Amino acid sequence: MKAIVLQENREFKLETVAIPQPESHQIQVKIMASGFNPIDYQMTENSSERKLIHSPILGREFSGIITAIGDEVTEFKIGDAVFCGSGSMGSNGTYAEYICVPAGIAVKKPQNISFEEAAGIPSAGLTALQSFKRMNASLTDSILITGGAGGVGNVFMKLLIGKGFSNFVVTAGNEESIASLINLGVKPEQIINYKKEEIYEAALSLNGNQKFDIAVDLVGNHVAEIAAKLLKINGRYIDVTNFSTPESRGILFSRGATIHNISNYAYGVEKQYDYYKNGLTELSDLLENEIITPPNINVIGGLSQETVDKALTILRENKTSGRKLIMQIN
Repeated sequence: MKAIVLQENREFKLETVAIPQPESHQIQVKIMASGFNPIDYQMTENSSERKLIHSPILGREFSGIITAIGDEVTEFKIGDAVFCGSGSMGSNGTYAEYICVPAGIAVKKPQNISFEEAAGIPSAGLTALQSFKRMNASLTDSILITGGAGGVGNVFMKLLIGKGFSNFVVTAGNEESIASLINLGVKPEQIINYKKEEIYEAALSLNGNQKFDIAVDLVGNHVAEIAAKLLKINGRYIDVTNFSTPESRGILFSRGATIHNISNYAYGVEKQYDYYKNGLTELSDLLENEIITPPNINVIGGLSQETVDKALTILRENKTSGRKLIMQIN
């Protein structure tokens, strides 16, 4: 099969490698589309993220068609269309024509969305769903969301609005991101353009000069410090980025905040496959019932080094404009 392989010099190259064969509990999938995520380029640059590389073929989510099944697999058949957040649990990454994954983490693709849309759901969708559930908000809670127009933010906002929440404020950094939030159903007066306004003062004003019950931080670093300062005593802080700072951690400690670190990876390490199966099944039901809509996608190109380099550059420079980057494979 063809695959994009990470070289020792941290560059990518199109190569021919062996097609993986499924173990007894696995399915073999012909990948139709693969999604890109920030962790993909972070693995090539950051030593801590590099430890997550389990194959020189990167990529952690996909959609495709089952082409072979292991002896123990009973819930799928050859020809089924599936989507999956493979993480480090597949035979290889998803910048490839085929992959084998445990049947326990795959879900049948919703019939009302395309393979390209389905490939953009698992990583952002599972992260957003976990964030939504663990913040355990009531409809009356005030919620601050930083960076709501990105991949995770897009799904999170859809869940929030789809479940009837309206008492929230969200930040964005350009007119295209603001337009994408408004298109989701966010009111203009709920959006802070952090390029034109100071987040702290604007957020307080929009929340009646009251601090927030919950902060969902999708940005980190300096913004994490602002979000921490905007939290009520004993508030809930949802950390999706792992980019907190010593100052933000100190502020959160002094305010007695409950911190929820969001990680899909933890469930993969413990082989808690039901987390992936149940989460994707829930997202699939929400999509099929049109409670939420699929992500806005940008199909960068086909299986090539150029496609990978272009997509990771866009992610590195944070120029996705609120759209999920997708590579068509087959």
